[in-house]
Amino acid sequence: MTVLEFDGIAFDPVGARPPAAEPPEPARAVQGPSPFPATRPAESAVTWTAEPAAAVHPVTAEAIAQIRAGVLEAHHAALTAQTALQRAIWRRARTPGPRTEAVLSGAGPDPSEAGTVSPTVGAESSGVDAGQRTRQPISAHAREGAFKPLARTGVARLDRAALELLAAAEMSAVFGGAHHRDGVEVAARLAATTPLALTEVSAIELYGGTGDGRVVARFEGDPRAAALQAAEVFALYTGMPLCLSGSTLTGGVGENAPGFGSGTVDLVVDRLDVVPRPFLQATATVDGVAGALPVTVMVAERPGADVGPGHAAPGLLLNEFHMAHLARGDQAIAMGPEFAPYTGVRATRLPTGGLLLVDRVLRFDGARGDLESASYDTEYDSPADSWYYGDTANDSMPHFVYMETSLQAALLMGYYAGPTLTQPGATLSLRNLGGTATVLRQIDLRDTTIRQSSRLLSTTILPGSSLQTFDYTLSVDGEPFYRGETMFGYFSDQALANQTGLDAGRYVPSWLSAHPQARTRVIDVAARRADPAARACSRRTLALVDRVEVVDDGGDYGAGYLRSLRTIDPRDWFFARHFHLDPVIPGSLGVESVIHAVQEWMIDAGFAEGMADPVFRIPADIAFSWRYRGQFLPTDGTVELEAHIKSVHRGENGITVVVDGSLWKPGLRIYELIDLAVELADRKAPA
Repeated sequence: MTVLEFDGIAFDPVGARPPAAEPPEPARAVQGPSPFPATRPAESAVTWTAEPAAAVHPVTAEAIAQIRAGVLEAHHAALTAQTALQRAIWRRARTPGPRTEAVLSGAGPDPSEAGTVSPTVGAESSGVDAGQRTRQPISAHAREGAFKPLARTGVARLDRAALELLAAAEMSAVFGGAHHRDGVEVAARLAATTPLALTEVSAIELYGGTGDGRVVARFEGDPRAAALQAAEVFALYTGMPLCLSGSTLTGGVGENAPGFGSGTVDLVVDRLDVVPRPFLQATATVDGVAGALPVTVMVAERPGADVGPGHAAPGLLLNEFHMAHLARGDQAIAMGPEFAPYTGVRATRLPTGGLLLVDRVLRFDGARGDLESASYDTEYDSPADSWYYGDTANDSMPHFVYMETSLQAALLMGYYAGPTLTQPGATLSLRNLGGTATVLRQIDLRDTTIRQSSRLLSTTILPGSSLQTFDYTLSVDGEPFYRGETMFGYFSDQALANQTGLDAGRYVPSWLSAHPQARTRVIDVAARRADPAARACSRRTLALVDRVEVVDDGGDYGAGYLRSLRTIDPRDWFFARHFHLDPVIPGSLGVESVIHAVQEWMIDAGFAEGMADPVFRIPADIAFSWRYRGQFLPTDGTVELEAHIKSVHRGENGITVVVDGSLWKPGLRIYELIDLAVELADRKAPA
């Protein structure tokens, strides 16, 4: 179980470096937020209808020695502060606060401009022809953390005939083939408990209203029924019933409304989620009704139905519902009853929000308790309106998403196999230790479904920690485009506190700190980003660097040196995403920040001059490797990064820069990056 065997380039995720100089100085399971809205003033409450390794490979032994070495006191204070912060975040998570207004770079469809869409022909967006993938970026993107529909459609209007089909549980007949899943029974239907009051829906906006969705419809009859049915339309539109086969819709609406009438209902979605069950909360404004009506709709499985692995949707071991629960809900639902003790406490989880980048497990060739090997296939849908496409300077998917989606897919079933179950009662946190990955071909990944084929290669278990190794290949339409190898570790609190970085706990200064006489200049990234016309610039959520110091002939290779220092704000968005109750900066975003420093240097160096539409890409056929020996906590104060320009190559497709880099927390180097490559190209250049 402990041998690292990979095909291709030799893989050393835990190789040691020579030492450097000393420095100059069971609670009740919590299943997520309640779908029941709080009672509002002047309104009535909503009502409802419803085994250890025999031997240790030398490479693994070296990694264990690095991880377990060091002095507890060096990091004990940081761990204590982190634990306090985790508890505060958990308390806030259990008490829903005011909803954050959406920030979009474009608006939803204008009902006055929308054409009539046939109720039986829904435009599917879960897959497109290869020729359709080379197009200009769309103008509007979802905000990070916005609800990701389980199915997408181009249908934006519904006539009475379409509404009657929804009332007959014909969801895919109205919204298209993406709203059908093999083996999934769709029993959820519109107006199951009241006469159909809606006569037409003039607009359905996925990110309309204040950012979570909007439905505008005409009705005749009971305005309360109309408001409830508008919410049901949106639940069906987003494919919520697809994650619980045979499920139905149930819900309720406020009572301050007259018995009958006609007019328009304008429903704005306030909140929607799949934990603990798929639900939405909305506010409806109805003609003839004074004040707004609170509306809640929930998707409920059949009484007594098993919704755990392999049961919620036939043909899938895990789906979007299980992923959300693994990220922040009931781990017994996500992984099976053996994992119930991990609910509501710090434990291994997937990221959540916009950093949850795996959707489904299609195949698992392995068994619970067999930690020696397994293979599995997973999927991730990457819609064109995903937040990262709007915030990146890349032509397509940013580098950190390549890393995150592949690593999440790999670790998922390694965890499912049960390495943590061998140490009951221990609190174990998950960390990535390193890997190597290569882009095999450049591809626009908007509106694609990425197939991730992963293998668990080995597991090594020791008291307080365990290691797993994987390899993986990512494909679209059966054609691979990304391949890698990686190692993950599960660590106790003491093992995490004993981290000594990449240099055995010794202080290794950055190149610039060791060369204080070097002449520097500064790139003001924040000022360039403030210019809306600035090209090839990462923005908003991916504004990861503000200032880059440059030594033009510096660095380990004499070709240029970059350094950036960033203050850590405990309120940074990614701490709430990665991980639930265990906040650390994602390693992939550390890599991404180095990429951004290189990108800004390339723009500053004039490499984009003469390009009509400069964009960044990830070059193919350059193997990149990384090592992580530590974590950035909310309390760590700063992130310092450096990049050594290794080569600059001008080719037919653009300019490629390769760098080596490192990242520091105060006093400790914890990330090392080798052969990180960035390509600058002209999107409008002739093929």
